[in-house]
Amino acid sequence: MNASLKAQQAYAPTFAPIRSARSIEYDVIARITYRLKKAIEKGAYNSLVEALHENRNLWHVMALDVVDPDNELPRELRARIFYLAEFTNQHTSKVIRKEENAVPLLEINTAILRGLKPSGEGA
Repeated sequence: MNASLKAQQAYAPTFAPIRSARSIEYDVIARITYRLKKAIEKGAYNSLVEALHENRNLWHVMALDVVDPDNELPRELRARIFYLAEFTNQHTSKVIRKEENAVPLLEINTAILRGLKPSGEGA
């Protein structure tokens, strides 16, 4: 690497675009939902269990967030999110035991993504 290139890199702008918490949430849920969808399509039990574990952890974090007294979401919305977290936890156990399929979990995540989608983007 020559001195000119090093100087350009040293003085180049180093800022990253500012992202909202909602945008970050969307990306995390989208990534996990994608993995869940691919695992369902693949039909491989081990891949599905890994995706289910990641999804269950996501919903556990969301449940903890909505029970925080400092959470500013409306009480009714917080209750609904908590209910979905409980459902996800219970349904995941049934999927792992091969008593149910994972499609309802995928549908829940997809509905959440629709609600988080930044305005101005297509549906």
